[in-house]
Amino acid sequence: SAILFPPMPSSRKPLRIVSLAPSSTSILCSIGAAKSLVGVSKWCSDVADVSHLPKFGDCWHIDNISAIQALKADLVIGSVPFRAEALTKLLSAPLNFLALNPQSLSDIERDIAQLGAITGRSTRANQLIRTMHREFARVARLSHKQPRLRVYAEAWPNPRIASPPWVAELIHLAGGTMITPVGQRVSEQDVARGNPDVILLAWAATGTRAKTSKVYSVKLWQNVPALLLRHVYVVQDDLLNTPGPPLIQGVKELARIFALCRNGATSS
Repeated sequence: SAILFPPMPSSRKPLRIVSLAPSSTSILCSIGAAKSLVGVSKWCSDVADVSHLPKFGDCWHIDNISAIQALKADLVIGSVPFRAEALTKLLSAPLNFLALNPQSLSDIERDIAQLGAITGRSTRANQLIRTMHREFARVARLSHKQPRLRVYAEAWPNPRIASPPWVAELIHLAGGTMITPVGQRVSEQDVARGNPDVILLAWAATGTRAKTSKVYSVKLWQNVPALLLRHVYVVQDDLLNTPGPPLIQGVKELARIFALCRNGATSS
């Protein structure tokens, strides 16, 4: 689930890392490797441990490569998909680049283990993996006897893109079933055919600013249970879209929403 360009130099010195992905920043801070970070993406600004660090773009738009070089970074961590032009700039600097590309919860665990190994924090990384296992299992135990809900989770509204594959796994743990293909563009007809009981909006990089009105105004969806019962919920996007420790809170939030729906509550 990761790609490294070119080979990392061998060294006993602590690594100097620039993280251009909120997921890697979250993982590194959670395993006690925040001091290895010398720069982060602007999308990581809400992580307290890195608020003081220089901010850069992301793997689609990397601004100021020379400033990253000036930090004497040993490694730049980003994510897939990345923009070829941005990657070319990094490699021509030259800078070592690690691209994380998780698709599943097991991929995310491997990324945590890899970052733990790279930073000499394998023990803490394994502890984090065990914590995630424990919390996921707890949610699954509480939900497995409940009626399973049909769920559509959306990562972007225009074009409509369904949430990533690991979100479908979280939905399953919390007592639901994703009713569309995951991580790809879907049509309004696809969603209508799935007849969702619940619609979740976790639009990338929007926090909780997704607009439920964009759902309630879709003509094809007027007769699906999620709209008839007013079961359309906004989920803080990093709780589902950041493949790392935030997913612990994310699966708990899904379980909370599903419990509300089963009990007949409506979203605001």
